[in-house]
Amino acid sequence: MLPLNCIKMNSFFGKLLCLILLILKYRYICAADPTDGFTLVPLTEENFKLQKPYNEPLDDRYSDKDGVRSFWIYNHDKPFKTDSTTRPRSEARITGHDYSSGIWQFEGYAFVPSGTSGVTIVQIHGAAEGATSLQLRMYDGDIKYYKYNVVATNLYDKWFRVNIIHNVDKGKIIVFIDGVKKFVVKDQGPGDLYFKCGVYAAPENSSNYMESRWKEIKLYKK
Repeated sequence: MLPLNCIKMNSFFGKLLCLILLILKYRYICAADPTDGFTLVPLTEENFKLQKPYNEPLDDRYSDKDGVRSFWIYNHDKPFKTDSTTRPRSEARITGHDYSSGIWQFEGYAFVPSGTSGVTIVQIHGAAEGATSLQLRMYDGDIKYYKYNVVATNLYDKWFRVNIIHNVDKGKIIVFIDGVKKFVVKDQGPGDLYFKCGVYAAPENSSNYMESRWKEIKLYKK
């Protein structure tokens, strides 16, 4: 519906101007991006701490080629250190930007090949209770919040954009997939918080081989 002041404009050019303004208005609304209003946090290679099975060479579980970071593990792999009882992982931990307050955002483009299942591909580590505030896991092509809520579906064998906003002061986490808000959840309380991505085998029902690829990883804050 045209605004009242546009309706009162009887001239052809007046109505055309109103139509153009309406188009621009709705284009602006549709073009809203999860990163709007955030400030980019510069990242260097030193901000990516790599974790992999303690008995495997890094090149056997990770590669960085042409801007794409590839992470892969096998279900029988060892944990990342000898005294750990955790599941196998090949992950990048964003270091140097741990946080405990404010509003922070992770962004990256992910690719998960078909067959990879039962694995966390991105997470917020740290919580008042438990180890993590968020895990996004891949199960048979669908992304889930841990093993529970379905966040997005049919994501095998394609690049998709992941944005995670963590408003610590409000205790809220918002997940966007390809720029669309998909999931909102209360966090797990305050802690020493940081983002991780890659592959981390779920407690159960993991495929033998697990892989994810990431590119254009960025960090933002308000």
